[in-house]
Amino acid sequence: MFVDDKILERLKKIATPTLANALDDFGFQGVMNDLSPAGPGMTVVGRAVTVQEITGPFGSFSTRDFKVGHMIDAAGSGEVIVVANDGAQVSTWGGMASYAAKLKGIGGLVVDGGIRDREEIVEFSFPAFSKHMVPTPGKTRIKVLSINEPIVCAGVRVRKGDVIVADGTGVLCLPAEHAEEITIVSEKFSADDKQAMNEMDKGLTFTEALKKFSKI
Repeated sequence: MFVDDKILERLKKIATPTLANALDDFGFQGVMNDLSPAGPGMTVVGRAVTVQEITGPFGSFSTRDFKVGHMIDAAGSGEVIVVANDGAQVSTWGGMASYAAKLKGIGGLVVDGGIRDREEIVEFSFPAFSKHMVPTPGKTRIKVLSINEPIVCAGVRVRKGDVIVADGTGVLCLPAEHAEEITIVSEKFSADDKQAMNEMDKGLTFTEALKKFSKI
């Protein structure tokens, strides 16, 4: 299912914790654990391009197996490259790849594994989220097994076209076929939060707000 750009624009106004509340209500496990942004203020909302990798000791694979260029070639404007590498402490991405992805208009990167060149990623303002920041090269250690096949990234199933939302709090995935309804519920939660804070400004206690607005 294709998620309309209008839904993506609405999602850009919603924080990941609010979306996580909605995911719980729908019974979806969409929160990816232990992923952090390369720098402060990084956010991204976009359709997923999925990559499955495996990692071994230095010399395990050919340099041709690394295929970072293939990953960039597979992603379009605004899309988010999502890499499943089982949390390996080896870099699958760095500064030059970030520069190339930024030039192409790719929205961002999520890696259940390692990336490197933090300073360059920040300099290029490319939203990148990963489990590790390590200098260890991926060449001959990493092999790309598939692109745009279903993966499990940081415990969450991700398919091509599912929606990735990431900010300073974390990273999550919305199933494409439910993205609109999750957005609608999350917008209501956001409105309730704002109303609760307005009422606390007028004297409502936090305990009273919790009772009145159950999703805070």
